[in-house]
Amino acid sequence: MCAVKESSVLIDGDMRKVWNAITDPLKLTQWFVPDSTWEIPCFEVGEKVTFTLMPNAHDGLEEKEPMSLTIENIIPFMEFSLSADSQPKFLSFRLKEEKGIRVFMSSEGYNESLENLKAFVEGKELPALRK
Repeated sequence: MCAVKESSVLIDGDMRKVWNAITDPLKLTQWFVPDSTWEIPCFEVGEKVTFTLMPNAHDGLEEKEPMSLTIENIIPFMEFSLSADSQPKFLSFRLKEEKGIRVFMSSEGYNESLENLKAFVEGKELPALRK
């Protein structure tokens, strides 16, 4: 069995602010993939979520790409995970209190989003917007 690889970042902020940044659709829209939208009509396990990836300089898309996701798990201030039809645990956030809040994401390749999250919570300019 292969170990699941995760990405993580340590954020200088309080748990409530970090939790709100990863669960509030308006906040997710600001940092996850800036300008790509999140719709979370009902924040409950089993509910549908729509993430619409918008074309940008990094993704090579020519038109927007909506994705239907399902909320798989909510443990307040600890975990928020989503699945896609073809991919269980498509996106999972886990939080751990250290000297700040460490946020883990379910797979590698999310470093830029995590750096955006850190900057967003800490009130700094998002790295993705500096490019």
